[in-house]
Amino acid sequence: MGLVRPRVFHDIQAWLYSIRLLHYPRHVAESVEVLITASIVPRYAHPGDAGADLHSAEELVLAPGERALVGTGVSIALPDGYAAFVVPRSGLAAKHGITIVNSPGTVDAGYRGEIKVSLLNTDQTESFAIAVGDRIAQIIVTPVSRAAFIPVDRLPDSQRGEGGFGSTGVRETGTGRQTAGSPMSGDTP
Repeated sequence: MGLVRPRVFHDIQAWLYSIRLLHYPRHVAESVEVLITASIVPRYAHPGDAGADLHSAEELVLAPGERALVGTGVSIALPDGYAAFVVPRSGLAAKHGITIVNSPGTVDAGYRGEIKVSLLNTDQTESFAIAVGDRIAQIIVTPVSRAAFIPVDRLPDSQRGEGGFGSTGVRETGTGRQTAGSPMSGDTP
């Protein structure tokens, strides 16, 4: 498949899509071998799950608002071109307010130490007990690209521009655009 330059502006999306196809595989591998030492090997709860469960290797209680670095007893050797991301478990977040401070936590291919999870109890009144073996997070292993950062004097314009941190608002309107709901702290009304 050759690289075809767009003839008109509206063809740019198709052109960018064709470029992406040239640089990315057409399919994702079913699995990748990851060497591991672990007291409990992470496993996927269901076929097709993206995240495998990480278990606590220690017992502790997180008081309301408290955070702790919790060991998992897991160390991995990822192949070059891969990274692992440690993310919260949705049930712990929704039912108990337990989340991960630096989510997602990044595990680089060259890291060989124990994977630890920086858990935070966001509940304002209830402590949360963690036992050895409890599922406390999930790990997602995925291929990653290395960026070739190219310094320029000015970035090209885009439809979004410099808008960020709530610039699109909260509510959808009939026009497909969003309206600003209540101003957030630091927003100008």
